[in-house]
Amino acid sequence: MLENITGYRLVLASNSPRRKELLSGLDIEYEVRTLPDIEESYPESLQREEIPVYLARLKASAYRDLMSDDTLLITADTIVWLDGRVYGKPRDEADAKEILRVLSGNMHEVITGVCLTCMNKQSTFHSVSKVKFAELDESEIDYYTTHYKPYDKAGAYGVQEWIGYVGVEYLEGSFYNVMGLPVRRLYQELKNF
Repeated sequence: MLENITGYRLVLASNSPRRKELLSGLDIEYEVRTLPDIEESYPESLQREEIPVYLARLKASAYRDLMSDDTLLITADTIVWLDGRVYGKPRDEADAKEILRVLSGNMHEVITGVCLTCMNKQSTFHSVSKVKFAELDESEIDYYTTHYKPYDKAGAYGVQEWIGYVGVEYLEGSFYNVMGLPVRRLYQELKNF
């Protein structure tokens, strides 16, 4: 599969164990590279899908000097969007609990921006999934933040964890996008790259 990219060395630039797991599901060879402290700020004028696409491009630019002619770099960023506001990774436990209170009982969007970069070409896309959360009570929020690690996850939750089992009423779009990488769309984009 994906014969069109066999001349490339595929590199996933991500610390996310979920993105590694999801990319591995495509049965393609790749390596992981990570750089410390990549800037993740964006202009306040950006809205919705513009934000994760911008951040995925920004991450790609940080790796530009480390790329060779045969490198095909994958960078991504995921946000949660609700009522015109971005919910990224929580700063601490109190922030995680506050984010989960806001998501409780509401429908929100999970938006992942992905950037494919080689030396002479760059392509970006995004994927949107809608997630409806049930009403969560304080004991459920406390349980999740105590027993799981929501601090490296946009929106302070992992859909594949306990909170997803008890809190997600329904989901529209890609489940894998909510985990952090829209793999079916990525597969199609790689086929067309």
